[in-house]
Amino acid sequence: MMSQREDLKYLLALNKIPGIGCKRFMSLLEYYKNGKTIWNLSKKDLMYVPNIDEKVSDSIIKQRTIIDPDKELLETIKKGINVVTIFDDNYPFLLKNIYDPPPIIYFKGELSQDKDNVSIAVVGSRKPTYYGRYVAEKISKQLALEGITVVSGMAIGVDTFAHKGSLAGGGRTIAVLGSGIDVPYPNRNINLMMEIAMNGAVISEFPPGTKPLPAHFPMRNRIISGLSLGILVVEAGARSGALITADCGLEQGREVFSVPGNITSVNSKGTNRLIKQGAKLVDSVEDILEEFCLINLERSSNNDFKDNEVDDELSEEEKLVMQNIIGQNITTDYIVNMTGFSPKKVNLILSKLELKGKIK
Repeated sequence: MMSQREDLKYLLALNKIPGIGCKRFMSLLEYYKNGKTIWNLSKKDLMYVPNIDEKVSDSIIKQRTIIDPDKELLETIKKGINVVTIFDDNYPFLLKNIYDPPPIIYFKGELSQDKDNVSIAVVGSRKPTYYGRYVAEKISKQLALEGITVVSGMAIGVDTFAHKGSLAGGGRTIAVLGSGIDVPYPNRNINLMMEIAMNGAVISEFPPGTKPLPAHFPMRNRIISGLSLGILVVEAGARSGALITADCGLEQGREVFSVPGNITSVNSKGTNRLIKQGAKLVDSVEDILEEFCLINLERSSNNDFKDNEVDDELSEEEKLVMQNIIGQNITTDYIVNMTGFSPKKVNLILSKLELKGKIK
């Protein structure tokens, strides 16, 4: 029987092949189940898989003569980079349930199901005003004090102040990169990256050595939103990348929040427009906590919820969700259809159930 470590080297090698992408990668895994089998497939067998055409199959076969699976695994270990695959129990719970989750996540630090299932993304302009910097840091610190993980992209600007605010509040924070873990971007945030890794995690779907190409950042934005229950946009121009993260969140059934800004400021065009389109206006952290019924949330030393329930007794809504998932391999969409709850509400209930040890 092949060990998990043995198969991991083939998954790492496959992830290094240009042009596969996460959707084709997932199609291959759904069809053939493990990395070693996929690595050794013939061209004919590769083309049985949906979305794998002749061009892609030729690329896979060619790259097999160039990429050494053993070397990929060894280099990852030597660089101190951790890896989690979508098959692993510690793969982020919320992220696993989006439409296009990355099959592999490279990370430094700690990924924690118990600590990170109540997470909020804080994103915004790379050139924020003093107001934007102040608000991003203040709200992130307040979220951290409530035991909520802050997710952002470690970019210059709002992202940086979101991470710093969370750290100042003694909380956990996750940075999602648009480059390889060993290619910190921006380089000036390398010290911040080290601090984040000691108090949360720095993650990427891109293999080590991957440069921060412009096309990578819209891709990583879906991960920022996918890891989170909601997305807070602090300051954003009309074409800000933060708006892409908000759009990803909407597609994933996440709640979108927006901080209102000066109507004469170009940095407020995007945030004010989001509010016009239905995003919840935020002028204090309570606006976020109330939306998720977290206003009285307290975390114990082991990060369990403390509420008015006795022991692990479930609420009626939690019982309804449990009735629809016991003994079944289901998706968030299935639960939404069966319960009538919104995707946002389902995600929150699932997070609570996992924290209570009712589901994995």
